[in-house]
Amino acid sequence: MNANASPTLPAVIEGPRSVRIEGSRIARALLGLFGWRVEFDGLPAPQGVVMVYPHTSNWDFVVGIVAKWAMGVPVRFWAKDSLFRLPVFGPWVRWLGGIAVNRASRNGLVADTAEQIAQAVERGEFFWLAVTPEGTRSRTEGWRSGAYQVARQTGVPVGLAMLDFGRKCVSLARFVAISGEPDADFAMFSRELAGCRGKRPEMASPIRLRA
Repeated sequence: MNANASPTLPAVIEGPRSVRIEGSRIARALLGLFGWRVEFDGLPAPQGVVMVYPHTSNWDFVVGIVAKWAMGVPVRFWAKDSLFRLPVFGPWVRWLGGIAVNRASRNGLVADTAEQIAQAVERGEFFWLAVTPEGTRSRTEGWRSGAYQVARQTGVPVGLAMLDFGRKCVSLARFVAISGEPDADFAMFSRELAGCRGKRPEMASPIRLRA
């Protein structure tokens, strides 16, 4: 690299969304009954990674699933492969969009998922992965790196989804083209997610990669 060249910086993806999706009015109405709403106006590309933040309670899954239907986005998510072997529950998890995590894979979860997204890009197929990067409802020292590495390896956009219990709003309106430089990228994530309050705010992890 040219020593005088400016480093690539992450950038917020502005402008009209190229992928328009019609969500469920019933799901929106259901959220409305409890005072919730969604912010969503489409996606910038057919493939990408969504970072869902913060994850502080079991209610996050309930609110998130209904919001997913309200937005109409058929996102995928990682789940233990053992869940898929359970009668009834396994098919239900797969229907929701679950991707079985095979811990015995020689390539690893990140490489396997990155390959699936790369294949989806080649075929022009829809593939958005949604992850709660904290990985737990308890406060930790930061985010796990898996979803970020998938986005870094594939070059797809990153959506920043907010589960904001303060405003009673699930927002998927902020999208970032990452630089691949963790310090710069996570500084932008932190700015874009500022002010979002989880169900248990004290359990929200700082927006940085775990050491």
